Formats: sequence, C-alpha cells, structure tokens
Amino acid sequence: MKRITIEKKTANKNGVRRLLFVAISILISLAVLIVSFAKLNEYLIIFKIATELLGLFLVLGIYSQFRTSTMKMPWIILILVSPVMGVCIYLLVGMDGLTKKMRKRFEDVDDVILPMLDKNQDVLEEFQEKDAPAASVAKYLKRYAFYPTYRDTDVIFYPTAEEGLEAQLQTMREAEHFIFMEYHAIEDKEAWGRIQEVLADRAANGVEVRLFYDDMGSIFFIDNQQFMDKMQSLGIKCRVFNPVDLGRNLFLNNRDHRKITVVDGKIAFTGGYNLADEYFNITHPYGMWRDTGVKIFGRAVRSFTAMFLEMWNAINEHDEDDTDFYQYLNVEFPEVQVGENTCSYVTPYADSPMDNEQVGEEVYITMLNKAEKYCYFTTPYLILTDEMNHAMTLAAKRGVDVRIITPGIPDKKTVYSVTRSFYHRLVRNGVRIYEWTPGFSHAKMCVADDKMATCGTINLDYRSLYHHFENGCYMYGGKAVTDIKADFDKTFEECREVTEQYRSGRSMPLRLGQLVLRLFAELL
Repeated sequence: MKRITIEKKTANKNGVRRLLFVAISILISLAVLIVSFAKLNEYLIIFKIATELLGLFLVLGIYSQFRTSTMKMPWIILILVSPVMGVCIYLLVGMDGLTKKMRKRFEDVDDVILPMLDKNQDVLEEFQEKDAPAASVAKYLKRYAFYPTYRDTDVIFYPTAEEGLEAQLQTMREAEHFIFMEYHAIEDKEAWGRIQEVLADRAANGVEVRLFYDDMGSIFFIDNQQFMDKMQSLGIKCRVFNPVDLGRNLFLNNRDHRKITVVDGKIAFTGGYNLADEYFNITHPYGMWRDTGVKIFGRAVRSFTAMFLEMWNAINEHDEDDTDFYQYLNVEFPEVQVGENTCSYVTPYADSPMDNEQVGEEVYITMLNKAEKYCYFTTPYLILTDEMNHAMTLAAKRGVDVRIITPGIPDKKTVYSVTRSFYHRLVRNGVRIYEWTPGFSHAKMCVADDKMATCGTINLDYRSLYHHFENGCYMYGGKAVTDIKADFDKTFEECREVTEQYRSGRSMPLRLGQLVLRLFAELL
C-alpha cells in the first residue's frame, strides 16, 4: 500500500510539473514579447496596430469558418475586446492544432481500415423498412462516419461501472488471441492493479496485449515513463496519445476521450468509465460516482477493433506492428443465435475532431428530431451549442418529454456554474432538468421512445462534441434499450428536479458572471 501511495504522489508531482512547465513557458514567452515592445516606446504604437490588424484578420477568418456560431462568437468578442490576450490565447488553443502531418497519418490508416468493414447495405434497407425515423440515425452514421449497422447483435447494459469492470475482467481472462484497451485516463492503483494482473497473465500466455491512453487524462494519475517501462516488463505494449510537451506539439486541445476494450475481436466494452478508482467507487472525491457501460458480442465488434487500430497506428509515424490489419478484423463468428440480449440493430461509431462533421452531436440531434414520446439524456457537463439547444427546445415544444440528468455534486465548480447557466433557456421552453443528489453522475447516454438508445463517451459539451476523439454505440430494439430506459426511471427517483427553480431566471450578478464564463466555454 505504501509503495502505491508513493507512486501516486510521484505521478501527481510529475504531472503538475509538466503542466507548470508548459504554462510557465507560454507566460514567459508572452511576457518577453510584450515587455520587449513596451520598453521600446517608439515601437509601441506599431505593436498595437499590428496586433489589432492581426486580430481583425483572425476575426474575419473565424467568422468564415464552417463552425457553429456559438463557438465562433466568444473568440470574436475576446479578440475584439482584448486583442493581445485574445490573439495569444487563440493562437495557442483556439486554432485547429491538428497538424497536416497528423491528419495525413489518420487519413492513410483510415484508407486501409474503413474499407475492410462490412458494407451491410441490405441491413440498412431492412432497418429503413421496419422503422424509417430510427433508421435515419444509422443511415447518417454510415454515410458520414463510415460505420455500418449490424443486425441481431448481443448487447448487455451495465448500470454501474463496477458491474462493467467485473464483466470486463472475466472476458479478458478468457482471451486467446488479443486484448486491445483504449482509455482517456488510467490510475495506477487498486482497480488498475486487478486489470494489470489479468493483462500480464494473458501476455505471458502468448496473447497480444495493447494499451493506449491519453496523456492529459492520466497526467495526475501516472508517470508516463515509469508506467510504460512497467508495462513493457509485463509484456504489454503501451502507447500514449498526444503527450503534453510544448517542444513536441501544440494541439493540446484535442484529446483521446474514447473508452474501448476489445477481446479477440469478438467482444467489446464501452461506456463512460475510465480505469481509475473513483469510477468504481473505491474512492469518493465527489460523493457517489455514477457511470454505465455496455458489452457487445458479434460482428459489430469489428467496428470497435477498427477504432482502436486507427488510433494505435495513426499516433505513430513509423509503425510496423500492423502491416496486415486484416488479421485483427477478419474474425470468424458462430452462427447468430437470437436470444434475450439481442438488439435488432446496432451501430458502433466514432467521432473525430479532424473533420467538419460533428458525429456525436448529430446523433443526439437526430434522436431528438425523430422522438415522438420522450427523449432522455444524462451527461456530466451541459455546455450546449445553439443547434443542440434548439433541437431540445423544439422537441419539447412538439410535446416530446425531454429530460436531462446532470450531477448533484460537481467535479469542476467552474464548469458546473456554466452547466447551470443553460438551465433557464431550456426549462423556459419545456425541457425538464434533474440533478443526481448522491454525487457525481458521469454517465453519457440517451434513450428515446422505448426503442432507440446510445451509450458511450460523448458528453453534451463543446469538448466532446467538437474537440475530442470519442465513440458511442447506437442501439435499436432489444433488452439493452429497455434496460437503459429502466435505469433512467430509477435514476430520476434519486434526483432532485430543478425545473421550476430555474424557470424564473437568475440574479443579475450571477447571470453576468456565468455569461463571462461562457466566453471561455470552449476551453472548459
């Protein structure tokens, strides 16, 4: 126990040091630039004019971008009000930091992997004939995200992260060929210790084990070099996405937020939980933790395998591990036996910040547009674009019962304040808001009309919808959908409804403070 505590403290210190190094380097650079010009009075006016001109060109460029106005206006206001600060912040994190070189690597990998996935056009046509409104989500995902729909796929829903973890561990113990794991955050403590034991055992028995995690998500949990050295000693291949290093990259705003486990290409897990103790209620930094997940069995797992291989290979410029992707995607499945866990149609999907297609947001909006009776959401953060806000309020005005569950105890107070700033407009137009009183609700799900649902990693905030690599699983029909609906009904009973509380609006000081925070909402 003492050793684990020491490792944890070391990881925290190293994480803080790296972030401080980046922040201090940026501040020093800005300070030197500003002071240099400020001391030279004769150049001060030139500097001011140059900054304002650059700000003007940036504003025109931002205005012309193919992005929602909700994301463009805060940058325009900030740059016009304070050109120096606005220009510096925008150049650092506001611009699309993904380099052309990185885009090219992803495109090259996708050109190989995505054509290997099943076309399943007949499945889409069958779905269309059965339920055209629900099938429109699957058609969109095939056309713009390139992920196919599969029929008769077994899906099991886990209402807690603890249940999901136990199922994952049992499945991984039975792995024969490979285990792929991709997560936003890993904490090298109790929960990970159980996972590591299984992975090490499987690796020792000849199973290919690969682990992929996001540096920013894990920065306070582990020290990269120590952790990777340990994984290598256990026979586990390990890679880090987008390390926080000012000298290597500046696209700090784009993170890998996906949460995927694939075993032998036949079974996959996804959901809201990362691999840290708080997600499994081993620790309680924000009261009780609520998270959910799903287990998928069948050919639909091919899509999850492709998602992992995309990230694993695209992040390395020179990769010799997967000269033949086919060995991982061409898995033989037994004849489908329809049972109690079978969903009629399943579409696993991924979202990427590298294109102008907001897949996660479009899935949510389409489900709202097609809902006739109800559409429920649960999200830890609620920072909406105008498009999402309009879709929710329009559905409510049509008579659809639109409800949103957010946390009762926040993990980030500033973000929580911005989340609550969106309540008034929503409830004024008929949306109902619930806060989960036992603690922090981290689940990301949507269910509508007892027939369609999605579960995955996608929050209702700018980061998930526009900046991060994300994934989800769209389901139609079957026990998993009804189980998700039942979980919502149970969770509502554990919440306080704050609809009426926020119908009357906010005090002027509170409203002003929240509006100022919204200027930085894209960075929260």
